[in-house]
Parts: sequence; structure tokens; C-alpha cells
Amino acid sequence: MHFMTALKAAWLQRNSLLCVGLDPDPAKFPPHLQGQPDAIFEFCRQIVDATADLVCCFKPQIAYFAARRAEDQLEALIDHIHARHPATPVVLDAKRGDIGSTAEQYAVEAFERFRADAITVNPYMGRDSVEPYLAYPDKGVILLCRTSNPGGSDLQFLEVVGSGVGEKLYERVARLVAEDWNASGNCGLVVGATFPAEIARVRQLTGDMPLLVPGIGAQGGDIAATLQAGRTGAGAGLMINSSRAILYAGKGEDFAADARRVALETRDAINAHR
Repeated sequence: MHFMTALKAAWLQRNSLLCVGLDPDPAKFPPHLQGQPDAIFEFCRQIVDATADLVCCFKPQIAYFAARRAEDQLEALIDHIHARHPATPVVLDAKRGDIGSTAEQYAVEAFERFRADAITVNPYMGRDSVEPYLAYPDKGVILLCRTSNPGGSDLQFLEVVGSGVGEKLYERVARLVAEDWNASGNCGLVVGATFPAEIARVRQLTGDMPLLVPGIGAQGGDIAATLQAGRTGAGAGLMINSSRAILYAGKGEDFAADARRVALETRDAINAHR
């Protein structure tokens, strides 16, 4: 499955720009799952099966699995998504960033071990640290640009010296990716919903490049402002992520039904502004 082809098909066929982030925290699981050896897989599986027809992609965050020695459950989860929901791409949220030889191993981990369809990558060590991911032309490479956390401004909003044009660092990243790194058409950028003006600027710089947009829901990003700033002319171009608000919408045995209800409400709220 080519990531970009699958993503564009999901935008159209499911009429959805919603990405559900899979950040499993066992302390927040319903009581009937507490203590089960495969609780992380089972919790995420039920969320996935309840919401797959409402999303354009899923985004498991690797740290929530690795911290609990549950990488095998992450592998099983991605296998399950591919088997049961084969048209739904999986973005592995790993934010990797290291020298080329190490990045090669991270790329193998993401695309060959976990079989993710895309990965989030930190571009701030330069092109050679990104090239191992770009070597998989059918896989998505989603690069951090203007992140949703407040501290992102510490570096990403700095003026770049010697670039030839007056621009901030996040703008330089957006231009580099769009103009130089995206030869295979498999790149995207992370731009937080908490900064709609910057979303608009990145869209201006990158054309119709897909944007992964965290920050709605628990982080307080505004859906209407995000859509106004970031949608393409066709009303797509965005993977708008919501994690905690959907995952933990319910606390009982019917938690997956509650997650579906909130996912449906979120998807429809997004579509109201497309």
C-alpha cells in the first residue's frame, strides 16, 4: 500500500480528515481490562474496530508501547489494522532523528519490523538524517515543522540567518521539504492546531502537501480555525489528530462505543468546516 494513495482514498471515500491517535495509558483503561497481559493490544484493537470507518488514518505513539515493554502488542496491533482494515494507513508516531547510519536502523524498525505506512521524523539534524526514510518511496515521511507544544517557539520561531530570504526556522523546514526533499511525493509536515496562522503559512509554502495536525481536543486547538488555515482547495490535505478525547471518552465495558460516538462527533465537526 502506497501511503499517499491510501490517505487520499480515505479522505475521499470516508469523507474524513480525522486521525485517531493511539496513546494507550493502562492507568486509564476500564476496570475489566486492568491487569490483563494483552490489555494494551485489546484496548487499542477495540478502539480501532469501533472507529476505522470514520478515520483517514491511525497514529500509534511508540513510547506508550515501548515504556511498558509492549512492542509485541504494537506489532500485533498494526498487523490487525492491516488485516481487518486494509485501506486504513498507519502513521507510527516516533519522531526519530539521528545520524544516517542510525536512521537506517530506525527506518527498518518502522517499515520492516512494525510495517507502518508512515513515520514522524525530526528534521533538525538535516537531510542526511532523513534520507534513510525517504529511501522507502511508498512510505510516508511526516516531518516536524511547527509543533503544537508551547515550547516549540523556543527554536522553531527563530529567524534564520543566511537563508537568502527573511524567514523563521519552521518556514525554512517547510520550504526545504517541499522544494528539495519530496522528490518521491511521500513527505508531509506536522503543524499544530494551536497555531492556525502558522498552518496557513505552511500551506502557502507547500501547496497541497499533507499536514498532520495535532492539538485539537485535549490541547485546545480550534477546529474551524484549523480548517480555514489548512485545508486544500479540494477540502482535504489534513490529518487532524485527536487522541485522549476519543480514547478515554468512556470508562466502562462499552468504552469503544463511547469512543466511536466522540470520533463521529469530531469527524462531523471537521466536515462542517471543509
